[in-house]
Amino acid sequence: MNQPCNSMEPRVMDDDMLKLAVGDQGPQEEAGQLAKQEGILFKDVLSLQLDFRNILRIDNLWQFENLRKLQLDNNIIEKIEGLENLAHLVWLDLSFNNIETIEGLDTLVNLEDLSLFNNRISKIDSLDALVKLQIIYLRRFKCLRTLSLSRNPISEAEDYKMFICAYLPDLMYLDYRRIDDHTKKLAEAKHQYSIDELKHQENLMQAQLEDEQAQREELEKHKTAFVEHLNGSFLFDSMYAEDSEGNNLSYLPGVGELLETYKDKFVIICVNIFEYGLKQQEKRKTELDTFSECVREAIQENQEQGKRKIAKFEEKHLSSLSAIREELELPNIEKMILECSADISELFDALMTLEMQLVEQLEETINMFERNIVDMVGLFIENVQSLMAQCRDLENHHHEKLLEISISTLEKIVEGDLDEDLPNDLRALFVDKDTIVNAVGASHDIHLLKIDNREDELVTRINSWCTRLIDRIHKDEIMRNRKRVKEINQYIDHMQSELDNLECGDILD
Repeated sequence: MNQPCNSMEPRVMDDDMLKLAVGDQGPQEEAGQLAKQEGILFKDVLSLQLDFRNILRIDNLWQFENLRKLQLDNNIIEKIEGLENLAHLVWLDLSFNNIETIEGLDTLVNLEDLSLFNNRISKIDSLDALVKLQIIYLRRFKCLRTLSLSRNPISEAEDYKMFICAYLPDLMYLDYRRIDDHTKKLAEAKHQYSIDELKHQENLMQAQLEDEQAQREELEKHKTAFVEHLNGSFLFDSMYAEDSEGNNLSYLPGVGELLETYKDKFVIICVNIFEYGLKQQEKRKTELDTFSECVREAIQENQEQGKRKIAKFEEKHLSSLSAIREELELPNIEKMILECSADISELFDALMTLEMQLVEQLEETINMFERNIVDMVGLFIENVQSLMAQCRDLENHHHEKLLEISISTLEKIVEGDLDEDLPNDLRALFVDKDTIVNAVGASHDIHLLKIDNREDELVTRINSWCTRLIDRIHKDEIMRNRKRVKEINQYIDHMQSELDNLECGDILD
């Protein structure tokens, strides 16, 4: 069953091999022609033939992002790997290799034809659990219609065909033979219980994946609003995550209730920031959408005016060219050519005037949007900082109360009046007043730092977003203007060149 190593050394799929393969595609392949004439553009290659090259490992295919057909048969490949970026792959031939496991195909969602003919996919004696998992793995490829596993140890199992047909019901061809409806029904009936259980597990897994995806999308929405993890106790919990003194002090008599009240009020403020942030994000989005629509409408209207001017010009210009060709008198030809040239110059001035008007209009629109978005961001920051200041006020109040309880507890310990038993780690802090004051202060500093860091992060990120957005808008407008001016110049140059050629031909005639 193995593909023996020949006298050639195992080879690596490097750029040289890939360039040679693309270049050898033949004259019928556009990619092959491009490779020879203009150099390699792997992303444009749709089909790649790499058979009989003694390849040991699949590698360096990441640039072939639009590949649809890949031929890797008759090599010495041991593992299916390196195919992650080939999402458009439809046809894959890995026959006559040394592959033992069906794997590494996860991203090939469009795969329709898979050939693993003559490999080492095991086992010989029966379809064991590992092999079943490999077949079940193929169920995720909803487009898979053709599969070849013959001349692998797996194909010698007694239940091989029925198992494949049952677990891959959409398969049309197995080992190059069409699967008839009768076989499919027998296979389904034989493995009905296992298939039902598998479908149930798949449904549960799909529901879990959809839930995880929804959570990721929701988190991304919160990040866009710069208020992620502020819709609960995350910030409060993070304040105590690295605060060993604070956690120890929470066991002091009366601190538990104090801490619970503090947390409730703190979380309310965080939720207020979160909800306010989402509302402000919607306002920013509306502002941006309105701006984008204004820009689009202005450009569209300007383009329509330009098209009308060009259409009017071309109608007259074509008539003038016809008249020049029919005119026999040289002075009249020269006069008509001068008039055409003047018309071209007039069109150029008109189109450039339109463009300058659009530039001024868009500049005013952009400046207005910039003022609005900067004001919105400034107001958002101001209100968030005000709410964060309330969090600091709560922390300062909690710190004062905790310090009072701690000093009172120290006095009771010194006088021997403390009735409650304290954990050893907590009792170790009550050596003297300085030790306990320092412990309470260290806890307080950690909490304030966490609050400050979250505030600074939010402010920095939204300011950065605002700056990048405005810079991008200005750059986009500059690029649009340059492109339009270039288009106008190219069109005018073409018209003038056409006239010049006509002038030379008629004068010479």
